[in-house]
Amino acid sequence: MTKQPISRSGKTSGRGQRDLKVRVKTAKGRKMSSKLWLERQLNDPYVVRARREGYRGRAAYKILELDDKYRFLVPGARVVDLGCAPGGWCQVAVARVNALGEKSGKSVGRVLGLDLQEVDPIAGAEIHQLDFLSEGADDLVKGWLGGAADVVMSDMAASSSGHKGTDHLRIVALVEAAAQLAFDVLEPGGTFVAKVLAGGAETDMQAMLKKNFDKVANVKPPASRSDSSEKFVVATGFHGRGLQADAGGDADI
Repeated sequence: MTKQPISRSGKTSGRGQRDLKVRVKTAKGRKMSSKLWLERQLNDPYVVRARREGYRGRAAYKILELDDKYRFLVPGARVVDLGCAPGGWCQVAVARVNALGEKSGKSVGRVLGLDLQEVDPIAGAEIHQLDFLSEGADDLVKGWLGGAADVVMSDMAASSSGHKGTDHLRIVALVEAAAQLAFDVLEPGGTFVAKVLAGGAETDMQAMLKKNFDKVANVKPPASRSDSSEKFVVATGFHGRGLQADAGGDADI
């Protein structure tokens, strides 16, 4: 048996007991930014956990944590996941809404994933390659679901331009477009969840959501990296298209 190193004080040194960080050597042709990104990925507990638990990415834990708090992915719910690649949010939704019918005595839900790119099949989810901004997308969604949705969710982000202000404006515009689709396909009482970037330009978007939902919360779940400006808006209690209220409630940030 290998003995634990002992210090002069008689106490074990602790070497071999702590978790060791994985360090990546700088390979020929690899930029320092790529090295740091890879090193962060290899040492990210959510990345490690996702591999162990079979999720397609660490983002799965963001929707898990949001649903743990707001409880919108209930058995029997019909869910639309916009920009669903690689599929981690769909995987979570399938399990929580009982899309596979594995929970005896519970209502069976539906999960519909949409993305511009082809996505590998996910058991219990129906995946379509579709631009949700295209004309008639709302009718296609309701047709595939066989009715209106209970939840529309989006972890989409616009392609990065490298300019922080421009990227912020792009993602706000994307969230606004996703919200407009949600207004067309959600059942009254439904929920809209979307990723945004903090930056100040989302005031109009927030006001629009408050007119259409009972409550709008802005949340940064634990799985969201602390150095990221991302947050998630969770809008609950959809009024129904054309049934706008004058005000809505703010919630925790």
